[in-house]
Amino acid sequence: MLEVRECKYGRGVFAKKKIKKGELIHVAPVIISPGGEYKNLKKTVFIEYVFWWGEDLEECALALGYGSLFNHSFTPNALYKLNLSQKTIDFYAYTDINKGDEILINYNGDPNNSTPVWFDVK
Repeated sequence: MLEVRECKYGRGVFAKKKIKKGELIHVAPVIISPGGEYKNLKKTVFIEYVFWWGEDLEECALALGYGSLFNHSFTPNALYKLNLSQKTIDFYAYTDINKGDEILINYNGDPNNSTPVWFDVK
């Protein structure tokens, strides 16, 4: 259903078939980094690939599989939900996604949140 390809951001995740709005796209198991390790994590390239994690978002999680390769957009076609009990991040189609389209999420968590992110959006 998914493939990684080169794109304007480096690499991105693309649909290999049409995906309908609301459809589960990917379940990414996570590696959780306790909050106290954040100061060390932010000195590495991995800080660019983690999600805030936990009841109070006090930890970080690296999503395995395709999870940490989805690129950002303020007009996303997908969204993600933290599944704390299963230790996964679940990605769903926010809109219909056509075959060949890049799958994009809003890094702010809410598809409608336009708060600036930590990098310049192309």
